[in-house]
Amino acid sequence: MTFKLKLKARHLALGAAMLAALAALAWAFAPRPVAVEAAAVSRGAFEAGVEEDGHTRLRDRYTVSAPVSARMARISLREGDAVAAGDAVALLTPVMASLQDARSTREAQAHLRSAEAGVSLTQARIERARVTREEAQLELHRTERLAGEGFLSVARRDAARLALQAAQRELEAAQAQREVAIQERAQAAAVLHPAGAGSRDGESIVVRAPVGGVVLRVPQQSEGRIDAGAALLDIGDPAHLEVVAPLLTSDAVQAQPGTRVVIERWGGPSAEGRVRRVEPAAFTKVSALGIEEQRVNVIIDVDTPPAAWRQMGDGFRVGVRVVTQSEADVVLVPVGALFPHADGGMAVFRLEGGRALVQPVELGGRNAQLAWVRNGLQPGQLVIVYPPPSVAEGQRVQLRQP
Repeated sequence: MTFKLKLKARHLALGAAMLAALAALAWAFAPRPVAVEAAAVSRGAFEAGVEEDGHTRLRDRYTVSAPVSARMARISLREGDAVAAGDAVALLTPVMASLQDARSTREAQAHLRSAEAGVSLTQARIERARVTREEAQLELHRTERLAGEGFLSVARRDAARLALQAAQRELEAAQAQREVAIQERAQAAAVLHPAGAGSRDGESIVVRAPVGGVVLRVPQQSEGRIDAGAALLDIGDPAHLEVVAPLLTSDAVQAQPGTRVVIERWGGPSAEGRVRRVEPAAFTKVSALGIEEQRVNVIIDVDTPPAAWRQMGDGFRVGVRVVTQSEADVVLVPVGALFPHADGGMAVFRLEGGRALVQPVELGGRNAQLAWVRNGLQPGQLVIVYPPPSVAEGQRVQLRQP
């Protein structure tokens, strides 16, 4: 009896050891949960657009040139100095007395008459711009009244306001052109009478700024002889900047005039802008990879007040984002969670109960970071970001610890 009990105990111990070994083997070869990263589906604003590098430039840049060949005194102005319209910017003295032949006199007289006609032309442009502005004001009043009564849309009212602003800027530009024409007339008169009527030889000519602004460039600061037409300095107003962005022609189709633009990556806070014009002619540009690309310049107006970007200057490199799609409150998911689905659409791995479940989704748009999901997900659900190749439908997963 005792022998049988010992034999039975030995068999039980052997069976228990075999079961433990089988359990250890099963545990060793059982599939492990895949470590993954997850993100929560959220709700918020969505924007998509075309991103490109651009540069700033002054909308109006004026080069003051020498009206005659003369000796220029040293220019005391430096880059960044402010000047007002009519301020003296350079002093020219005759190199030596010279005689004008009959042909030169006739040419100078014709140039003066041309400059006087230019002044009359700019005056006519000013009057035309004033009429355009008055028409825009009347149109805005009518539009605001009809919009207030509900007969017109808000977009029509905004378009009328923008038209009035454009008409005001056209008037300002015409007035600036008139000032330039007046100075050109004075320069033409100086060519005909370099030292003024009835003056003695050796009197100097004062060159004055045609418009107010800031000195941008002084090619030659030291005293010396200069030829007629040589540039003395460049003047512009930094408060009137525009941005030039060379977009691919396929992307420029989406950048219609009036499209919202975000100007960023220039060293300061982001600024708002609007597309003013897409140039009609494209050009070929070779990329860093040696690929020929067809691009077209898109001109962008800065809408943000100048105080927010006062440190931005002429020729600054900026990043522009032409907003082609904007939604205020939609379901968002990281782009890294998306992958192609068998039905030709897109899908994500939804995390539920420690397992990965394939969830097809319908997208409304996507940008570099986020995707707008129309259907398939709800805010608060967890999705796997950048799923490893080993993750499949029903696969056990565990969140990777940071």
